[in-house]
Amino acid sequence: MTSRIPQPSRPAPSTSTSTARTTEAGTKAPQTSTAKAPVASSASGTTGAGTKAPQPSAAAAQRAPVKDFFDDVRHARNAEAKRRAPADSMERGPRAKAPVRSEANRPTAPAPTALAPVPTQPSSRPGMGAIPYDGGTTFRVWAPNAQRVQVAGDFSNWQPVELQREPSGNFSLDVPGAGHGQQYQYVIQGKYGDWRWKGDPRANDVTSSTGNSVIVDHKAFQWQHDWEFQMPPWNEAVVYEMHVGTFHDEPGWGPGNWQSAIDKLDHLKDLGINVIEVMPSAEFAADFSWGYNPAYPDAPESAYGTPDDLKRFVDEAHKRGIGVVMDVVYNHLGPSDLPQWDFDGETYGKGGSYFYTDSRASTPWGDTRPDYGRSEVRDYLRDNAMMWLRDYHMDGLRLDATKEIRNANGQVNPEGWQLLKDINSAVDREFPQKLVIAEDLGNEPGVTHPDGAGFDSQWDSNFVHPVRAALTAFSDSDRDMNAVADAIRFKYNGSATQRVIYTESHDEVANGKQRLPSEVGGWDAGGYHAKKRSLIGAALTMTSPGIPMLFQGQEFLEDGHFQDGVPLDWKKKEQYAGINQAYTDLIHLRRNWFDNTAGLRGENVNVHHVDNDNKVIAFHRWDKGGPGDDTIVVVNFGGKQLSNYELGLPSDGTWKVRFNSDWQGYSGDFGNAQSFDVGGHWGGRDGMPASGALNNLGPYSVVILSKDK
Repeated sequence: MTSRIPQPSRPAPSTSTSTARTTEAGTKAPQTSTAKAPVASSASGTTGAGTKAPQPSAAAAQRAPVKDFFDDVRHARNAEAKRRAPADSMERGPRAKAPVRSEANRPTAPAPTALAPVPTQPSSRPGMGAIPYDGGTTFRVWAPNAQRVQVAGDFSNWQPVELQREPSGNFSLDVPGAGHGQQYQYVIQGKYGDWRWKGDPRANDVTSSTGNSVIVDHKAFQWQHDWEFQMPPWNEAVVYEMHVGTFHDEPGWGPGNWQSAIDKLDHLKDLGINVIEVMPSAEFAADFSWGYNPAYPDAPESAYGTPDDLKRFVDEAHKRGIGVVMDVVYNHLGPSDLPQWDFDGETYGKGGSYFYTDSRASTPWGDTRPDYGRSEVRDYLRDNAMMWLRDYHMDGLRLDATKEIRNANGQVNPEGWQLLKDINSAVDREFPQKLVIAEDLGNEPGVTHPDGAGFDSQWDSNFVHPVRAALTAFSDSDRDMNAVADAIRFKYNGSATQRVIYTESHDEVANGKQRLPSEVGGWDAGGYHAKKRSLIGAALTMTSPGIPMLFQGQEFLEDGHFQDGVPLDWKKKEQYAGINQAYTDLIHLRRNWFDNTAGLRGENVNVHHVDNDNKVIAFHRWDKGGPGDDTIVVVNFGGKQLSNYELGLPSDGTWKVRFNSDWQGYSGDFGNAQSFDVGGHWGGRDGMPASGALNNLGPYSVVILSKDK
């Protein structure tokens, strides 16, 4: 016999958004996202068994909702949302293309009708979350400590429908009439008898981080250009790290969105970019964030647009020959607005079934490290990874701070290693062509070893830190060419593509650090030294072994430090058009557009010339070798122009200048040192079989040489 329960009340719609800013660590201030206030409902409903749900008493109907971990936060956010409501109704700029997400402007959903007869047995259909089928939706949720679980939504006039327990700790039911675009929440009787409304931890869409979950039928989207795209080989990839909220927006009001980002995809195509790495875009608290505080990992951030908007962004990128890699966060969740927290009424003294409840819960971002020891939690995170690849046609993933997954409190965590292996094994089985990158920064070869975690590549601190140190040193005498040489030649497990190399990323240009032009030039971030030395960094990124990556705006000398509420200054693209052209030229050489620098895509490197007195490095890149392949890169880290500079070459013949960063076409204040083609002749130097002299090598300059086929 089922016990009598008070009828839960439907969460009320909210039409305002929040505008909190992140800290430098990218986490959210906890007091500013939109809350959902319950409203009483007098309508009666039916349970899953078809019996009439009991009418609540007057006292029960007025009973306050069960207080959970985030109630105080929600009350504060609701008050803030009401205060801001008049201002939030006005939109301008790119933000106006993606209106504020509220229940009033959700995708069109079927009007609720009388609830069809509901099965009394668990669903036999596969899958977790809300999975539409022809004529209805299967709901399945993991709640191992719950006594009962119900679902209420548009499809039931917000009357609870009883889900049925499965032996696994899941509750499920096929609900006829529930479909795409309809909102819902779970109503859960916890372990100790209390009732709570909860969002779906596997929701594919939400109205906000504290709002309702929304059913999504991923098959409804019509892909237009997906068939035209093929992910480039990893040795040909050039990655662009993008933060959607600031990539293309105007100061003030809401963040940028998927449509505003689409408007600038042609810029990336012209630049030569063929992979975008999108900073985390799963639903997070409030509207402004770096994204490293996910609340609903399966739901795209509502402030950026709808799930279809994100798919359209991917589709438009594919149309332009650009792949999309999604940054995902599995080292912690939240820490705020978490539906997973105390989901089923048992917290184990902390967050409950989804989280570690011992010392391993602690992370630099809060005590919300997922419990990788539970197979259900590993499945939850692995399924999320596969969702981005299957449903959004992403071309890869970047996993944030994997060191905080494979370790806990400084100690090796075998359960975290297992999660990383599980994710990479699943991707390799189904999508072997897709690129999975780790941001580990722990100098751990096992991260990208086939017998280790199995990632395809990892961000490399062995490149960025010594190169930035050489570029930002105050005096030429402090630039260590041997450290730069080691940075150029470093590889994980002997593979060039097992590392991603860069001089700017969201981490390297925040948290007390700035973009290279500001680090070099200080107040004169557009000055001679800032342009010269940041361009050296770009040239080394595009010519060293590894997968090269730029951070948004780097190509037109964006300065200062990265903030989630400060958009790129696109006027700099015209102001520094020459620098933008220099980046374009370097990317074209890296991708061998003119069939004369194939070696820059190859595995091989020989740093054969290290001159610490004159602060010059030269290195040889090649794939198979020979004309059109062998490429020589000469870098002057010093402030003196050098003449008739001798260096070793792989062979004799004419070595043509393909790039000279001192050209005044890149900036009018450059020296325009005329570097002519080099005549190579047999006669060993620097351990090479031939040699030649570069007639001029400009100060703080890079010259790239190769031979015609």
